[in-house]
Amino acid sequence: MASNFDYDLIVIGSGPGGYVAAIRAAQLNLKTALIEREHLGGVCLNWGCIPKKALIKSAEVLDTLQHAKEFGLTFDNLQVDFGAAVDRSLQIVGRQTKGVGFLMRKNKIDVIEGHARFIDANTLQVSAGPLNPDGEPRTVTAASFVVATGARARDLPGVEADGERVLQYRHAIRLNEVPDSLLVVGAGPIGMELSHIYATYGAQVTIVEMLDQALPLEDADVAQEVVRAFQKRGIKVLTSSRTEDFEVGEKSVTVTVKNVNDGSAQTIEAEKVLVAIGISPNTEEVGLDAAGVALNQDGFIEIDEYMRTSRDNIYAIGDCTGKMPLAHVASAQAIVAAESIAGHATTPIPAERYIFMPRCTFCVPQVASLGLTEAEAQEAGHPVNVGKFPFMPNGAAQAQGVRSGFVKIVADQRYGEILGAHIVGPNATELLPELSLAQMMELTPAEIAHNVHAHPTLAEVVMEAAHGVEGQAIHM
Repeated sequence: MASNFDYDLIVIGSGPGGYVAAIRAAQLNLKTALIEREHLGGVCLNWGCIPKKALIKSAEVLDTLQHAKEFGLTFDNLQVDFGAAVDRSLQIVGRQTKGVGFLMRKNKIDVIEGHARFIDANTLQVSAGPLNPDGEPRTVTAASFVVATGARARDLPGVEADGERVLQYRHAIRLNEVPDSLLVVGAGPIGMELSHIYATYGAQVTIVEMLDQALPLEDADVAQEVVRAFQKRGIKVLTSSRTEDFEVGEKSVTVTVKNVNDGSAQTIEAEKVLVAIGISPNTEEVGLDAAGVALNQDGFIEIDEYMRTSRDNIYAIGDCTGKMPLAHVASAQAIVAAESIAGHATTPIPAERYIFMPRCTFCVPQVASLGLTEAEAQEAGHPVNVGKFPFMPNGAAQAQGVRSGFVKIVADQRYGEILGAHIVGPNATELLPELSLAQMMELTPAEIAHNVHAHPTLAEVVMEAAHGVEGQAIHM
C-alpha cells in the first residue's frame, strides 16, 4: 500500500459488516482504522439482533412457564417483570460491545470516534459525534475505504415517531413496561418478531400489512402457518391493509385502517404503535458525492461482486448497499471486500447469489429460508418437485411439545438442483445451514436424504422433506 497515507484502509461504521472488514484487513497486514459515530457493534449489536434475541429467549421461557402443566409442572404466583428482561438484554449488549472493543485492540485496529465525511476519494473529515461530542474535527487519509454506514428505520409519511406513542424498533426494544395494546405497521421480520415478544408478555397485538401476506418475502405456505399460529394466540393479522389518519392522544393512538382491495375501513385504538415498514440507507451525510461514489435512485450505494463502488478504492458493504439487509450478509460482504483490497484470493458474491443467502425470522414459530419460493420457481419457468414434511410426526418435536410447522424443499425436476428451502417451526434457523451448504455445494435432495441423520432429532424432518422431493418420505 502507498505509504503517504495515514492508513492502508479506513472502515466507516462498526456494525457486523464494518468491524468484520476491519479485523480481516488487519489479519492481512493492512494498517487499519475503524470510525464509529455512535456505538461499537452498530445497530445489530446495540439495537437489533442481539437485544431482540435476548428478549425472544425471555419470551420463550415465559411461554414454557405458562404451559408448564403440559410438562408435569405446576406452581402458583408467577411473577413477570418485563423490565428485568430488558435489563438482561442490555447486559448482554454491554458484554458484546466490550468484546468488539477487545477485538479491535487485539488486532491493532485504531478506533476513531466521530462522524466521517469524505472530502475527496482519499480523505475524510471526522467531526464530533455522540461518542465524542467535544472532539475537534480532524482529517485522516487512506489508500482504500470500506463504507459500512448501515441504514435506519423508515418513517410513515406524515407520522412522527416520538418514542412515546409512535415507536421505531429502537424505542420498542427498550420499553420497560408492556403496553396493554400495540398496533404494528409492517409484517416483515422486525414487525413479526416484536409482535411475538409483546404478545407473549400479554399485550393485545394487531398487525397491519399492506401486501397480501405477512412475511411477504417468504413462501406462501410458510406465511400461512405463521399467521395461523399468531391467530391462535389472539394476535390479529390484517393483510392487504394500510394505515391512514393517525390521531395521537395523551394515552393512545387512533388509526384508520383501510383494506386496499375493497376499500372498507375500520378504526383501531392502541396504547402504542410500532412502525416497521423497512429501511432507508445512511448515505446522505457521508460526502459520497465528493468521493465520486454513485448511488442508485433509492440512495443505496451501487457495488459490484467484489463490493467495489464506482470509485476503485472505495468499497461498500451491508445495509447501505441495499443488497440484503441482514447482519450475516454484511459480514460475508466484509470478508470479500477486505480480501479484495488486500489483493488476497477471495470468493466474490455475484448479484444472483443474494437470493440464496439465509433469511431468518425469530418469532414463534421460527422461520428460516433461502432461494426461491415455490411460486417464484414456477414463475421463473422451472419444472419443480416439492418435498414437504411436517414436524408433528417427529419424535423430537413431540417431546418438545411442538404441534405445527414443516420443512419444504423446492427442487428442479430435471437436475435435482435445490431452488429453495423453507422451514417454519422449532429451531428453524439452526436447521437451515444443512440446506444452505447443500445448495452451495450443488448437492441434491437425494444426497441429503441418504445422509444419515441422528435420531431422535429435529434434523430428521429435513431428511424426510428431502425424501419427499421424490415422493418417498418414510414417516408420512
